[in-house]
Order: sequence, then C-alpha cells, then structure tokens
Amino acid sequence: MTDFTDSQAVSRLSSGPRTFFRLPHVPVGSMTAGDGVDAVILGVPIDGATGYRSGARFGPEAVRAASTLARLGSRERDLVINELLSVVDGGDVHIVPGYHLETLELIERGVDAVHAVGALPILIGGDHSLAIAELRAAARHHGQLSLVQLDAHRDVLDDYFGVKHFHGTVYRRAAEEGLIDPTSSIQIGMRGSVPREDLVPDELGFTVLSCDEALEAGCDELARIIAERVGDNPVALTFDIDFVDPAYAPGTGTPEVGGPSSAFALRLLRRLQLRNVRTISLVEISPPYDTADITAHLGVAVIFELLAMVAAAKQTHDAPE
Repeated sequence: MTDFTDSQAVSRLSSGPRTFFRLPHVPVGSMTAGDGVDAVILGVPIDGATGYRSGARFGPEAVRAASTLARLGSRERDLVINELLSVVDGGDVHIVPGYHLETLELIERGVDAVHAVGALPILIGGDHSLAIAELRAAARHHGQLSLVQLDAHRDVLDDYFGVKHFHGTVYRRAAEEGLIDPTSSIQIGMRGSVPREDLVPDELGFTVLSCDEALEAGCDELARIIAERVGDNPVALTFDIDFVDPAYAPGTGTPEVGGPSSAFALRLLRRLQLRNVRTISLVEISPPYDTADITAHLGVAVIFELLAMVAAAKQTHDAPE
C-alpha cells in the first residue's frame, strides 16, 4: 500500500485526497476501540458565532491543503510522529448552517465518538464557539478538565448580542457547566481593547497572563508555569490563531495587533511537556483574510508541534523502566 505520508516516495502535489499530513482518511463512524488509533483530526467548518469577520468555516480545508507540505519528523524532539502515534483524518463533523445550537449538538456527537474509541480528538476550526461542544464530550469521558488557552481574548463574556453561546462566551459557559476547573486552568496572550466586563476582577478563578506578561516571561518560564498550573489533571489545550500577531497570522476573524511572533508561539509549544492532554483545538483561521496561505501554514505547524508533544509523552510513558 502506498504511504502517502512519505513525501520522498509520493509527490506532495499528487498525494490523493486532501487529508491532514496526507494521513489515511478514516470516517469517525467506522472506528472501533480495537483499531489502535491514537489521535483523530476532525474539521469543524463553522463561523456562525463570530462577532466580526467570518470565513473560519473554510479553515479546515485551508489547513489540510497547507499540510501537504509538512513532514512528520520533529528535529527538536528527535522523533517521527507516525512512528509513535497512529493518527488518522476523520474528515469534518456534520453541521447545520444557520442553526448554531443544533450544530453544537452534532459537534459534540462527533467528538464523543472519538473519545469512545480511546483516541485524542484534534479539532481544526472553525470559530471558537465549537469549544463548548468539544469540552462537553471530553468531560463525559475524562471528567473535569484543566484548560490551557493560548488566545488574544479570554472568551468569558456572559453573553454576546444577548445570546449565551458565542465565540466570546465559551469558557464562562464551560466553567458554569463544570466542564473545566478554572482554578487549575490558564489563559495566556490577552491584549487589545476589551469590553467593560473584562475590566472587573475575575471571579471565575482563571490564571490570566497578558501578552506583555507572556513575552516578558519567555517560553521556558511559560512552559513551567503551565505545567505547574495543570499538574497531572486531564488537559484541554486550545490555540486560537489570533494568539499570534496578525503580521504573522492575518487570516483570522478578530485580529489583535501587538502579539507574539509565529517563532515565539512555536517555540513555546516545543517547550511544553504535558502528559495528560485529552482534547486539542486550533481555531479561528479565516482563509479569506490570509496572505499567501501563511496563516494556514502556521496552523499546520501548531498541530505538528502539539502532535509531537503527544508523541513524546507516549514515548516516555512506553519507555522501559
């Protein structure tokens, strides 16, 4: 059988259907616990709950296309991802355009199916409103989670345009539903002008590091703070592409200037040593605002580094005493 992940055997321009990293396409509904799949890429093509620029529904498609360039060996972690992890592309979850609550139910069902076979879901959005469905499914299987959120915005508003489920409200809803424990969670990268609600002291219990604080701390210290904060708890890790300055990631719906460079963001991910990650999401890539696909390629690099982290954790766990 042809190994489409081997870019030296098969041209990256003729690698068959567009799957993430040219990995096998295995529909979620056909998976069983005995398949031995470690991680499943799931596209979530939604942007109906954005407050400014739409277009994130095309994010999964753009990231998949950009991923054909990538290889699976990590120089920094000295490993090859697909030698340690069985990773497949599960395709996109079903959605109902224009019906947000129904769409959240479908996302939750799709993510739940990944957890049910013992695999790690890796969601590619799509706007950040998908997180409430993601966390409901994860908490059902793994209990309350600690959140690691790399983002320009905290997403803890009580409502947005008078509705409770929007991309700016997800982590307040998640805390209220007991899906995440704010006291063992951390939000990093916040900057820009804010609603009045963000100026009052946080009553939810999150640790919040502004962008300035993160840049001053540096990657090694941030990785230490994150690990200390979450401990051995099950972790939900989310990377909103607007964490990165729009000079490096213009293709997003709510750009905030003054953020980290792409090099800083990827260096931080390479420093992370999290052993109990239970769900991962990459959100808010909006290809209509991208330039030369640089945001999509950054999204690929983010997923690559997070998969390498998961592979390194598995390698350490499986190593003989």
